[in-house]
Amino acid sequence: MAVQKEAHSIKQLDLIANDIRKDIIKMLEHAGSGHSAGPLDLADIFTALYFDILKHNPKKPLWSERDILLLSNGHCAPVLYAAMAHSGYFDRKELNTLRKYGSRLQGHPERLKLPGLENTSGPLGSGLSQACGMSLAMRMNMEQQKRWIYCVMGDGELNEGNIWEAVMLASKYKLYNIIGIIDRNNIQIDGSTEDVMPLEDLKAKWESFGWHVQEIDGHNIESVIDACSMARAITEKPSVIIA
Repeated sequence: MAVQKEAHSIKQLDLIANDIRKDIIKMLEHAGSGHSAGPLDLADIFTALYFDILKHNPKKPLWSERDILLLSNGHCAPVLYAAMAHSGYFDRKELNTLRKYGSRLQGHPERLKLPGLENTSGPLGSGLSQACGMSLAMRMNMEQQKRWIYCVMGDGELNEGNIWEAVMLASKYKLYNIIGIIDRNNIQIDGSTEDVMPLEDLKAKWESFGWHVQEIDGHNIESVIDACSMARAITEKPSVIIA
């Protein structure tokens, strides 16, 4: 059964997000390597997900009624690990083992190593395809259709063609229980997203593929919570939040 989540005010959630950022910086310092921009940028979104939005139980990571959170841009793993630790999936002291030999917390998530991880990610662009497969599988069981699949993507990885194949498939099959969240920070490893491979008008692109689209400030936790609530009210098409 679901764990009874403690109700948090927006101010409390903001403080949790700041603690998660601190842990990300400490993790990367201990590791001596890793990506910082994406994880730090996603701290508010992951706080909203783990402490308000997701239906999950840290004590029973394989609970059959849990929501699914997929991290497509796997190099942002530090924010995922920090949010999981703060939620009670494992002791926060383990965060300092990031990228160490034998650690459960590798530079990219490995699903079989750490209870609570839903996908193994490394090659960019695979998360949304995984979400589509899971959503289609859930259609075989009426009870499973009550679960939501949240797929976090980076804007830079939208350069990957398999993202758009999944976008088309989700629209065709009306996979409404998929909620995509795009970290729109306008940067990728080679520079500005608009210099490397222009994405705008991003909202119009997704809408043209038949998705419900919202644009929000991804650093406003209340906006993230409200946008996910609105997305769950859409039952005729998949939704994406550009944050």
